[in-house]
Parts: sequence; structure tokens; C-alpha cells
Amino acid sequence: MIGFLDSGSPGDYPDRVAAFRQGLKEVGYVEGENVAIDFRWANGRYDQLPALAGELVRRQAAVIFAATVQSALSANTATSTIPIVFAIGSDPVRYGLAASLNRPGGNATGTSWLGGSILTGKRLELLHEAAPRARVIGALVNATNPTADDETREIKEAARALGLENPFCERQRRARDRCGLCHSHSAAGRCGSDRRGQLFLCPARSTHCAGSTSRIAGNRAMA
Repeated sequence: MIGFLDSGSPGDYPDRVAAFRQGLKEVGYVEGENVAIDFRWANGRYDQLPALAGELVRRQAAVIFAATVQSALSANTATSTIPIVFAIGSDPVRYGLAASLNRPGGNATGTSWLGGSILTGKRLELLHEAAPRARVIGALVNATNPTADDETREIKEAARALGLENPFCERQRRARDRCGLCHSHSAAGRCGSDRRGQLFLCPARSTHCAGSTSRIAGNRAMA
């Protein structure tokens, strides 16, 4: 049995699940025929991941696939013997998932496109180029995301390098909804209330927060 651990929900990334099944099929494993897949979804509640990872360990999964850095960290804490394969956008060495990129060591390995740490400054730079007169940048940060502190620091550093004022309108309450941000739409509205400002969304996985951002952007475009 293969464990599939994800911090999101089944409807967030159906293409990811389809690609996972297709990849297994290409190497001779077909779900329901010669392999079983046990899907565990946290539905945006990161605090549930340790328990979900523990369930997969107790079920003696042959391998655990971790689709996010949060799920990879939980799986890595839950077991030091079951192989863990991750696909993340953060630096696995930075988060203790690997000793090094060329020799990960331990029981975890996988792929990383290093998007979070490398592209944060570039996203802010592109936003600044698109709206050069904006001096205030708002950011929605999911405080329950293990990468929140790094994202916050990287955005602030990038903002300072661009000479932006008051780069943060922080909204960091504990999770009460599936994305880990309380009332993110109203928070986004307050961050963007100054017409000099634009909204910069951190790379936390949240369709609800992305929806809030797009609605704010749409309202601005119509104003």
C-alpha cells in the first residue's frame, strides 16, 4: 500500500492525483489491481497532518508520498524507516528533510523546484514593475504554514530592496477555516484600502485566499 499525504483537499489539485496514478501505471503499478493507494487529506488544516501521517505509519504503508512541505515534515516526524518521497517547492535541506541535495540521507527523498525561496523576491519585483507607483504592498500570510516565517522574511527583504514603504499588512490568526486564514477576504480588503497599495499573496496553498485576492483585484480594476 502506498500512502498519499497532502495538506490540501481532493478538489484542489486533481491533475496532481491523476499524474501520480499515471506515473505509477507507467512503472507497472495500477491502483486496484496490484497496488492500493491510501489518500489522506488535511483539507488545509495543517494541525491534522501529524495524525494523518501517523495513520499511514500504523497501516504500514510501503512508501509515503508527501505532496507539500508540510506533509513531508509530518511524515518525516512520524517515521524514520518508511521511505518518504516528496514533491515540494521549498528547500528540503533548509527544512531538515535532506542532509544535502546530492546525498539526502535518511528515509526521505524527492524533488524540489525551490520556488518559495527563490521566486518570492521575483514575484514582488514583477508586481512592482506592473504597478510602479504603488508604495504599499499588502501580504496575506498563512500563520499555520511551517514556511510562514521564511516567507515573511523574504518578502520584507525584497520589499526593502525595492524601496517600498510599510511592506506588510499582516494577517496571522490561527486557523478557523480550511485555508488557515480567518476572514481573509476582509483582511485583504483592509490591506488594499489604500489606493497606492497592491496585494501580494504569499505562496501558501489556499484556493480561498487566492479567491479573495482575485476579488480584490477585480474590484480595484472596476474602481
